[in-house]
Amino acid sequence: MNKVMVIAEAGVNHNGDIKIAKQLIDAASAAGADAVKFQTYQTNLLAAIDVKKADYQIRNTGSTHSQYEMLKELELSYEDFENLYDYCAYRNIMFLSSPFDEESMEFLDQLGMEILKIPSGEITNYTYLLKASSQNKPILLSTGMSTLDEIKDAVNLLDPGRNPITLLHCVSNYPTPAEEANLNAIKKLRETFLVPVGYSDHTAGIEIPIAAAALGACVIEKHMTLDKTMPGPDHRASLEPDEFKQMTDGIRIMEQAMGDGSKIPSKEELKNRESVRKYLVAAKDMNKGEVLTQSHLCAKRCGFGISPMKIPELLGTTANRDYKENERMKL
Repeated sequence: MNKVMVIAEAGVNHNGDIKIAKQLIDAASAAGADAVKFQTYQTNLLAAIDVKKADYQIRNTGSTHSQYEMLKELELSYEDFENLYDYCAYRNIMFLSSPFDEESMEFLDQLGMEILKIPSGEITNYTYLLKASSQNKPILLSTGMSTLDEIKDAVNLLDPGRNPITLLHCVSNYPTPAEEANLNAIKKLRETFLVPVGYSDHTAGIEIPIAAAALGACVIEKHMTLDKTMPGPDHRASLEPDEFKQMTDGIRIMEQAMGDGSKIPSKEELKNRESVRKYLVAAKDMNKGEVLTQSHLCAKRCGFGISPMKIPELLGTTANRDYKENERMKL
């Protein structure tokens, strides 16, 4: 299988502090991620002042201020992202960021971001998708909260003939219970849209994203935090650096284990065959010319010889020589 692209979703886990953002880049690089992804937005273009928080945001941050106020506290400036883009180049890791408004999309394009990542919340945003379709670059489209018809409308608008699209199966619940992960949707999306499909994971732990990769997800995106106990909406549904490295290592081991799908004995198996395969030996002493019956033959480990699968062909023939019990049968 091709190498799975592993994205460390730093998101807003920098808590509005560029120093923490750079530490997340360091951690993502050290954990073996191929890319680190942030979220670029202008709060006044993203949310109304009186919009309430999502339930998970209330659980993780409390309800003392509005979603608008929370987002404003987590917002980084365009200048900050220019700095982070350069720092990713220094750390030899791809910079990605999901734009949440059209101005931010334009900024990231001018910055030189190679792949456009569209978050689940924008999949029904017509003017946003129309602008995305004009960028002429590969697109990662998260599909959380979406129906197949909504995904189809978005894909058609994004023009996959001009913009190579990879869909990301996603469940927008933070964290997502294992029973809601629905990994078989990866196959459904691949069969329906005939495009590559990855997985943006919000479950706890590392097992489910590794399983998604084994099911053919070509991209795995997973939230990363420096510390799950930090204040903020996404830390509790994130992996700490050591956990993220375990996940990445697990995906790389899985890739090696998948093989090419052919079913032939490996070189080591061929060596072991001599020790563990059974071949025909004499079940008892017999004289040359005796008519062979089942009572004359048995299968034992003896290194090499006549396969027990030949027994039907031997029954009724005569012994070609004298044999002692346990002596290897010969043609």
